[in-house]
Amino acid sequence: MRNTLTQTEENYLKAIYHLSENGIDTVSTTSLSESMATKPATVTDMVRKLSDKRLIHYERYKGVNITDAGKELALNIIRKHRLWEVFLVDKLQFNWDEVHEIAEQLEHIRSPLLVDKLDAYLGHPKVDPHGDPIPDKNGKFQAGPTLMLSEVEENYTGIFVNVTDDSSALLQHLDKVGLQLGDKIQVIEKTEFDGSIKIRKEDGKEIFFSAHISSLLALRKIA
Repeated sequence: MRNTLTQTEENYLKAIYHLSENGIDTVSTTSLSESMATKPATVTDMVRKLSDKRLIHYERYKGVNITDAGKELALNIIRKHRLWEVFLVDKLQFNWDEVHEIAEQLEHIRSPLLVDKLDAYLGHPKVDPHGDPIPDKNGKFQAGPTLMLSEVEENYTGIFVNVTDDSSALLQHLDKVGLQLGDKIQVIEKTEFDGSIKIRKEDGKEIFFSAHISSLLALRKIA
């Protein structure tokens, strides 16, 4: 089945998986169209193809549900993407804002042996450079409970563990203000008017974030 998928079909399958995360059972073709930045008619044609391959269930006017077989393939694509991101950052010294588009190309490599050897070479990493969990070869991954910075209250102390938007602009902004994965931070001020937040890092540096940026930064509470 894997060898019968085109790169475009793999991209759609991955998008459906991501959209179906967070407890959403049925993905609308409208949201899929927005995610893929393409016309609804094109999306309809593609979901019919994936449905014929039993990777999704598609019901007109209702939407799409990913099957177990589809989820397995999607997680395999995500595994490759995130492992390649680790390789590019750790071994080739790319910045974390430079690797997404390259990994988008590398994730379509077919060889399971290459991916397993890459995983072993990297020391079986659990997260990618943006803090996203990396599935193992069986599709399992470790992801502890997190809260978005926008959700926590003043005096909350946690570790910055994930950025949910890997756009270059945001990652470059985080580099500019000096926030990195693994930083211990404390929320010292939360503005009710606009939701902006001021944090203090362990080194004493204070940083302001807008409500929007705060909604993209995930923290894990320190026990």
